[in-house]
Amino acid sequence: MAEVFVLDRVLTKPGQARAFVDRYLAEYAPGATERGMTLQNVLVSPPIWFEDQSNTVTITWSLPNPLAWWQMTWQGRPDPALGQWWSDVDALVLERSRTVASAAADVDALCAVESDV
Repeated sequence: MAEVFVLDRVLTKPGQARAFVDRYLAEYAPGATERGMTLQNVLVSPPIWFEDQSNTVTITWSLPNPLAWWQMTWQGRPDPALGQWWSDVDALVLERSRTVASAAADVDALCAVESDV
C-alpha cells in the first residue's frame, strides 16, 4: 500500500526558528508519534539560525498507508490540546500550512477506488 507524507511548513518570526524547532520536537512530536506518524526530517531554510530574519521550517512525517492517515486525522481533530499547542507557540510563528502527499508512482493506486455499484 502507498505511503502517505504529511508536510508541515512553518514560517517563523525573526529569530524564533530554533525555539520553534525545540518546542515542536519536545512538545508536539511525541503526540504525533502516538497518533501513528513517523518523523522523517526537520528542515530549516535557509540553513542558518537567523537572529533578525525569518526561517522556513519544513517537517516531514510519514504514515504507512491512507488508512493510517485517516486514523491519525480523526484522532487529532477532536483533541483540544493540539489547538492549544499551536496557540501557545503563536509568538514564534508568522504562518503555517499542512499538506498531504504521496510518491508520484503511488497516485494511480491511491485513486483506484473499487465500488460495489
